[in-house]
Amino acid sequence: MKEFICTVCPRGCRLKVDEKKLTVTGNGCIRGIEYGKNEAVNPKRILTSTVSIEGGLHRRLPVRTDIAIPKSMLFDCMAVIHGCKTKSPVIAGQVLIENIAGSGANLIASRNM
Repeated sequence: MKEFICTVCPRGCRLKVDEKKLTVTGNGCIRGIEYGKNEAVNPKRILTSTVSIEGGLHRRLPVRTDIAIPKSMLFDCMAVIHGCKTKSPVIAGQVLIENIAGSGANLIASRNM
């Protein structure tokens, strides 16, 4: 039995998930069931970070993945991001790295610079 705090809505329900049967209890809304099952089987996160930028207002550009990636791939993606450098101008939403570390997610700029 795994326990999670649901982050889908502001209620913050305490979910209990039976990993064998994939049953969820403690949810206050229907979305908590799907969240609990996904969190128990294959947890995913949006990865946020910064990359070096030349010619920008600041030295670092905030970036994120456009979709959630498996938690098991976060360190692989961060290794790729660590070596990433870009040049200004950059537009928010611009793809900087396609299919980062084979995750299926694109690394995009989070702001104009």
